[in-house]
Amino acid sequence: MTRTLSLAVALFLSAASIAVADPASYSVIFGAKIVGHLVATPNGDVTTIDFDIKNNGRGPSSLETIRMGPDGLPTDWSIKGATTFGSKVEEHFHQSGGKAEWLDSTGKGSAKLTAPGLYVTQAGSPWAEGVYARALLKAPGMTLPVLPGGALTLVKGEAIAVTGEGGPLTVTRYTLGGIDLTPESLLLDDKGELFASVSASSILVRKGYEGEETRLRGMAAAWSKQRFIDIEKDVAHRYGAPVRIRNVRIFDPKTSALTQPVSVLVNGRSIAAIEAVDSPATPGEVTIDGAGGALVAGMYEMHAHLQQSGALLNLMAGTTTVRDMGNDNAVLDNLVNQIETGEIGGPHVIRSGFIEGRSPFSANNGFVVDSQDKAIDAVRWYGARGYWQIKIYNSMNPAWVPAIVAQSHALGMRVAGHVPAFSNADAMMTAGYDEMTHINQFMLGWVIKPDEDTRTLFRLTALKRLPDLDLKSDRVQHTIQLMVDGHKAIDPTLGIHEQLTQNRDGQVPPGAVDYFDHMPIGWRRESMKAWVDTSAPGDDKAYRAAFDKIIDTVRILHDRGVFILFGTDTGGSFTYHRELELYQRAGMTAPEILTRATLDSARYAGQDQTMGSIEKGKLADFFLVPGDPTKDLKAIKTIRMVVRDGVFYYPTEVYPRFGITPFTTAPTVTLPVK
Repeated sequence: MTRTLSLAVALFLSAASIAVADPASYSVIFGAKIVGHLVATPNGDVTTIDFDIKNNGRGPSSLETIRMGPDGLPTDWSIKGATTFGSKVEEHFHQSGGKAEWLDSTGKGSAKLTAPGLYVTQAGSPWAEGVYARALLKAPGMTLPVLPGGALTLVKGEAIAVTGEGGPLTVTRYTLGGIDLTPESLLLDDKGELFASVSASSILVRKGYEGEETRLRGMAAAWSKQRFIDIEKDVAHRYGAPVRIRNVRIFDPKTSALTQPVSVLVNGRSIAAIEAVDSPATPGEVTIDGAGGALVAGMYEMHAHLQQSGALLNLMAGTTTVRDMGNDNAVLDNLVNQIETGEIGGPHVIRSGFIEGRSPFSANNGFVVDSQDKAIDAVRWYGARGYWQIKIYNSMNPAWVPAIVAQSHALGMRVAGHVPAFSNADAMMTAGYDEMTHINQFMLGWVIKPDEDTRTLFRLTALKRLPDLDLKSDRVQHTIQLMVDGHKAIDPTLGIHEQLTQNRDGQVPPGAVDYFDHMPIGWRRESMKAWVDTSAPGDDKAYRAAFDKIIDTVRILHDRGVFILFGTDTGGSFTYHRELELYQRAGMTAPEILTRATLDSARYAGQDQTMGSIEKGKLADFFLVPGDPTKDLKAIKTIRMVVRDGVFYYPTEVYPRFGITPFTTAPTVTLPVK
């Protein structure tokens, strides 16, 4: 390993002096704005890659050096830099003489080789995808076992004509799978070189071809859509007959307890009846054996940024409704339409209209405005399209907020959001916010100075100041009283703050211990990275203690009767289950949490007449678990069945499509005799 590190460091130090013509340059585009770059400079068998993204005041940056062997596989790979939230990256790989060695945030690793191997990085830039693709193009069946484990596959798609400053090109789509939960869409030129890595929301594309961004993202959305259409055809069960779910106990949020065993009948989209457990079936019914398990109404994930890749996984977690808190408006509209028409599986969606002020640190969802009049126009645009609320972001001019709130309320929309830079939670509640978003945004005003800029990572790194905060101080109590007197709600997103303050290199994240071993190896390696840099003296202890202070604050808010919403901002699904668990530390009981995640949230969203509980006439939105979640909340992690609008899904059929090992078995289903 000493030789590996020495060579990698030498390569890194020499990279700055390399002067080579014809580097490969790429632009990173998000929200129709260039937010980063990648420049790969070759010098013989060594390539250096300069990669940087800055969107919403944050993003990863790295310098890589790769030495390629004569077989086209990397023999040395060094990556230095920082992750999106600032933690340091130091990754090295070396192979020679029948042995491979590597070091990343999970620690050291090695393997004996009978032939050179393909290494998959933990913190590589998108350039790595091109390296993998070139190796796979030469492999039998375009499949290769890889280091440190698993296998990669490449599937060829159609040819696409593109135009730009470099002239017309024909590129070919390839789907790269095996790294994470969802495959990547790559475009390679006729030499097998990377032209673009593209998704529905963002793209890395060869410099000079940025004009193709909108078209290629649209194509990526269509490719992803087709994948999920195909999955839906295989895993969505539309029985076309009444379905009797026998021997289940219903979680009743009105009593916060499970009922005695009953049978629940579903017909079409709705709950047709709740009958005695031994009621006889009628002719033509489908029967599902609930085996004495608990049936819980579909839960509400109240802080999502929904994408196609997460829609079905959220559903498999028992989340039948999500509140989207900011998105590409066109992308979200298309996604909602696909879900509601039954093309793909996913939850119901409550839409928030995202409005951001223009600055060098702007987020690029929704509307980015540079005047109060344009902000009002954005509110009216959202109101005309039925959005439920407006969300305000960090670069907004705080002086415009009262007018935004007034227009939103006039149109029947609520207002939530971050605290704009150089303001505080008190001012936003006074301006008319109905709900505060993120516990850090709520608390920062107590520990930062008025001129400190929260449009950058500072709004996260400043959390290390929290341990010295006196929660009994007048300043803190004044803010909390404003919440109480104004009947304000808060969406704390505890889980993302746990990850931010508690995740450390080489350690299984505390929030992922119950599902870590079920996930693909690429996901596991990615998760074992710290989010923030804790290398300075005292920072590790300060960040850890900051989360305790956050929990204490949420406990006070709960005790004072403030309405707390459960949302993740981390994609939901498994992290939503962890989100619910964390509120037990803030003093909430398992039955309270289940009630808040179901009927209370449905009432908050004005949907309790059709959702939020399992009752005759309501939508058939619920999930089945074998245990008793009122006694052990972890029972919600072993879901056997999910029903959304009368469509039945079994996670055991879905999870393998994402490389996830199922957690339990599906119930026994008996179809009617024809």
